[in-house]
Amino acid sequence: MNYDEAIEIAPGIYWVGFYDKTANFHCNPYLIVDGDEGYLIDPGSVPHFPIVARKVISIIDPKKISTLSVSHQDPDLAGSLPVFEDLINRDDLKIVTFKRVSFLLNHYGIRSKYYFFEENDNRIRLKSGRELIFVPTPYLHTPGAFGTYDTKSKILFSGDLFGAFSDDWDLYAGPNYNHQMELFHKPYMPSREIMRLVLENIEKLDLSMIASQHGSIIKKEQIKPSIDFLKNLEVGTYLKML
Repeated sequence: MNYDEAIEIAPGIYWVGFYDKTANFHCNPYLIVDGDEGYLIDPGSVPHFPIVARKVISIIDPKKISTLSVSHQDPDLAGSLPVFEDLINRDDLKIVTFKRVSFLLNHYGIRSKYYFFEENDNRIRLKSGRELIFVPTPYLHTPGAFGTYDTKSKILFSGDLFGAFSDDWDLYAGPNYNHQMELFHKPYMPSREIMRLVLENIEKLDLSMIASQHGSIIKKEQIKPSIDFLKNLEVGTYLKML
């Protein structure tokens, strides 16, 4: 698999991330191309921008990107928003997020208008009529965190949830992925009760794939075992503090 290029994970949906052989922490921006419209999810950090932008440009004219979506405010996924605004250069560019997240996003110097999904029935429609539904994942690991469910591909872009640390990273989750998720979720997720409630909502969705912002992509056959594992994982307040 050539990680130097964009990788199509489903028809019209691309991983456009940065692969670092020396890192155990990977960030995964995703691009949805729907006809002549682009929708970019968690675009990444400032240092990763040249690589992510090159991959995006290899697929679509940036001016056709109508929307940037950020599942929370951390710089590893939101830091490049202002430079993507310059690249896209559209007066009608939308930034999709939760209002509580926007208060911190403002500190990046964003100029585009926000689309607060909680004020829009937790969904957005692209020009074709394709619908994306937003799935709140509160406190996992930030108060306004959320995932994005694409009703066409049945992919859940899950933000930090289902993320992982791994020294032997691969785009797709392998047999050791539960352990890799454990290493990430234990210190970052605050409460098993909160995580279990969110996971119970997620498992009601018709899912073909889970594409997290960190770690690896979980294919269909591994989704239920991954959910069951996280439901019973002791995290946050259950851990003994040293």
